[in-house]
Amino acid sequence: MLTATGIGSGLDIESLVTQLISAQRSPVETRLVARESALTAELSGFGSLKSALSTFQDSISSLNKLSSFGQRTTTSSNTDAVVASANSTAASGSYSLSVSQLASSHSLASTGYASTSDLVGTGTLTIRFGSTDYTSPDPGPESYDGFTVNPEKGTATITIDSENNTLTGVRDAINGAKIGVTAVIVNDESGYRLLIGSDDGGEKNSLEISVTDTGDNNDLDSAGLSALSFNGSATNLAQTVAAHDALFTVNGLSIRSSENRASGVIEGLDITLKDVTGTSPVTVTVAQDREAVKSAIQSFVSGYNNYISTVNSLTAYDPETGVAGPLQGDFSARSIASQVRRAITDSAEGFGGSFSSLSELGITTDGDGKLAINSSRFDAALENAFDDIVGVFAAVGRPSDGTIKYITSTAATAVASHDIDITQMATRGQLTASPSFFPLNIDSENNSLVLSVNGVTSSEILLTQGNYASGAELADELQARINGDTALVNAGALVSVQFVNDHFEITSNNYGSFSTIEVLSVDTNTTAQLGFSTGAGVAGIDVAGTIGGVAASGSGQTLKGAVGSKAEGLQLLIADGSTGPRGAVDFSRGIAYQLNTLITSFLATDGLLDSRTEGIQSRIEGIGDQKEVLDRKMEALEIRYRNQFNALDSLLAQLQTTSDFLTQQLASLPGSGQLLNKNN
Repeated sequence: MLTATGIGSGLDIESLVTQLISAQRSPVETRLVARESALTAELSGFGSLKSALSTFQDSISSLNKLSSFGQRTTTSSNTDAVVASANSTAASGSYSLSVSQLASSHSLASTGYASTSDLVGTGTLTIRFGSTDYTSPDPGPESYDGFTVNPEKGTATITIDSENNTLTGVRDAINGAKIGVTAVIVNDESGYRLLIGSDDGGEKNSLEISVTDTGDNNDLDSAGLSALSFNGSATNLAQTVAAHDALFTVNGLSIRSSENRASGVIEGLDITLKDVTGTSPVTVTVAQDREAVKSAIQSFVSGYNNYISTVNSLTAYDPETGVAGPLQGDFSARSIASQVRRAITDSAEGFGGSFSSLSELGITTDGDGKLAINSSRFDAALENAFDDIVGVFAAVGRPSDGTIKYITSTAATAVASHDIDITQMATRGQLTASPSFFPLNIDSENNSLVLSVNGVTSSEILLTQGNYASGAELADELQARINGDTALVNAGALVSVQFVNDHFEITSNNYGSFSTIEVLSVDTNTTAQLGFSTGAGVAGIDVAGTIGGVAASGSGQTLKGAVGSKAEGLQLLIADGSTGPRGAVDFSRGIAYQLNTLITSFLATDGLLDSRTEGIQSRIEGIGDQKEVLDRKMEALEIRYRNQFNALDSLLAQLQTTSDFLTQQLASLPGSGQLLNKNN
């Protein structure tokens, strides 16, 4: 509804009301806007501080990890022949390598087929890995003189039925089994051929393929699925590449490897062989990666200086302009800056190495509060005491017993020397069985068993039928079959099998109380002939002992400090050695660790920064509420003013009407003209 005001009296009521409302609103609104602007700037300032702390924390992360200080560099005098990489356990030094033969992977090829959709046959393919004594027809006569199974590799049986019995289907079935064998179809002048190769090189990883041919009931001929046989009874596949080991020497010591990558020859060094070296040995040099540590420390210094620049701008005051930073004088900002500065200048807690503070490394604070690196002192520290630098930055546990390894710690772990006493070494679950005699014939009545390893149930395990001359030979077959079971492989529940004196020992590869071996079912004559009967073996046990005089908890080979003790959160790997006192582990916390913990507390969802920003945000919202109250108050006041002025306008209009009436009446009285003229 539109309301016209001031019509009767001519008063400018709109202007009067607007000015009066503005006069009432202006001081309150100005005060609220100014306060809101200041709070918004303060909120933005805390956001900038939070971002600066987070970025600084990122620059600390690498220095907070032990692995960052254990990096190694490797160089090779001939990268076309030998390359290498090293981890923290590799010793610095130079090694001379000569390569006389590269490893190769076994490869077999079928005869040609007219198309990839040709039917191959139905039945099962049983693939084993091992050493094959085989001579191909070229250049001499074919000779297959035996196969020795590789117990470290699993045996797999693949079913070929009417759904996958084409050349393409067989290829996909082999690849789908994921057993370390790759099949491809190659089209050459003889047609489409199935090429089957071992993924791993070396003599012990050559292939034996046995076929149960359900299509023509002849497992040895070259028709149907048996065309893919390659074993002592039938070699229907052609050997295209023989399996060979790599042969090389390290400092004159002869080494044989199943692959062209040797990771266990020199501790911590991963060697890749690319070509034979002939008469010119290759020199591989391992050194500490000082540049990586130097770069990480420089990044840390830059990160801190960027953080300080942000803090200074947020808390500064310019006396010339009178402009203050949004957090100038703020207690929380000053407290955070003070605590971070103190952590930077403090020494590492409990570290007894050559250095314990940044200043001792040549990293000092300048007049602006920023860090500066004295290059000569810093480089000398890297050169002369590289291994001690880790203690200045990271949390470190140093066991006096070299066979004990420090794993990790938590904020609850006390900086101290914690005594270690081992009362029980961890063991693995084991099951034993005593066979009746050797040689032993494995047939359909004693070749089946089902196991549970670490609580994981296997499928039916079928041993290769045949005559086994010794317990060692059958132990290899058992291990290969068990470790080829899909359920056990997927769960990492693998075993080792040995024949010791007169019995089999099946041992879990895992340590601890969850490490178990149990026979769930066996074939008709398995118990009498192989000695395996249903029942559980001896379960493994966890490591046990004390850390710092308090009973620790064990899980496998890992010993963890008790909750509430000084060693809480400290984890040690007890893999070797014996029971009894095992020295102590000296635990210290470096500067990077302390800074990371401190900044994490500041940035936590319930930390100081979140608490402050939530408070400021709440106050900003409160100002918004006050603005709404002011708006409502002014609206009510405007209505009241308008009503009052409209009433005044009406009154003035009435008075004006009365005045006009009286003037008219006076003018009509006798002699009023003379009176008026006289008055005029």
